[in-house]
Amino acid sequence: MWCLSKDKQWTRLAEKFRWVADMHQVPQDPRHHAEGDVAIHTQRVLAALTGAKEFIALPPQQQELLWSAALLHDVEKRSTTRVEADGSVTSPNHAKRGEQTTRSILYRDIVTPFQLREQIAALVRFHGLPLWIMGRPSPERALLSAALRLDTRLLAILARADVMGRDCEDQAALLENIELFELFCQEQRCWGQARPFASDYQRYHYLTHPQASVDFEPYEQFHSEVILLCGLPGMGKDRYIARHAPEMAVISLDDIRRQHRLSPSDKNATGWVVQQAKQQAKVLLRRGESFVWNATNITRQLRSQLVELFTAYRAKVKIVYIEVPYKQWQQQNAGREHSVPISAMERMLNKLEIPQADEAPEVELQIQDIK
Repeated sequence: MWCLSKDKQWTRLAEKFRWVADMHQVPQDPRHHAEGDVAIHTQRVLAALTGAKEFIALPPQQQELLWSAALLHDVEKRSTTRVEADGSVTSPNHAKRGEQTTRSILYRDIVTPFQLREQIAALVRFHGLPLWIMGRPSPERALLSAALRLDTRLLAILARADVMGRDCEDQAALLENIELFELFCQEQRCWGQARPFASDYQRYHYLTHPQASVDFEPYEQFHSEVILLCGLPGMGKDRYIARHAPEMAVISLDDIRRQHRLSPSDKNATGWVVQQAKQQAKVLLRRGESFVWNATNITRQLRSQLVELFTAYRAKVKIVYIEVPYKQWQQQNAGREHSVPISAMERMLNKLEIPQADEAPEVELQIQDIK
């Protein structure tokens, strides 16, 4: 944190990390950020955060976590900022991209334990939530979903520092929005904790059915089970199957490609391969047979399409995410018979979205963390 003078520490950060240096000269709309560019704003947010009474009262680890999130909260304005025809400045999706960049940095460059890394990434992703959540069509679901990933108390502290780190005419209104957010969290029983549900399936049903009541407990009736594997190439998905599901049928996209001598880099063939895999899955689903879907499935969009297909056949879906430390991942990939080029692996890492508890009735994290 700010252990040196603020100016000296910022200079050292900018010299050490390209993504900090990139914050300089990234413009912001003067209506919302009259203080200046992203670098100026970020320094002011860090100063506001470390001077806040709520921050000072936190345990050291939570302070480090929040400070890191504040440093990274606008990291991808560098790639998303654009000046519109009317002269306004926007940065669409900078929080989502910032989450992915944060994950890559804390996995590869600044090695961080999984749980801490994902809390920081979630704070970056949702740092603006307290400012606009009450304007959402379904604020309860948005809140309860976010609370599964992060501590809402820490999110409120970060959001308040974000507002205090800017010069804008609506600052008072934004601070009032944060107060309303805190009250809303308490009302929804997720202030500093995840909302308790009677079961994993009740939680999943509520978050995926817009008309469902938060207290409704659906009847669970499944005809089969599907294990949906998720992980970057070389993480150990085949090893997981051998250890935990040796008796189950396996649908593997890589096996289909090899059977038909198709290259993984052939994007034109990808759709055909997926359709072949889905046809195999439908045969098993109609029979009520359980199976493993073995593919990388690194984005939420890909997983959601598959979960929707499997649950339509009344299969109970369990997403299993597999991860080993970065150096071990590189070694395991290099030792595979069908290794993936490093450049391709890095591109996939930058797109990785960790499965969340609202994506399936059960989400299992198989993490071999740093020692």
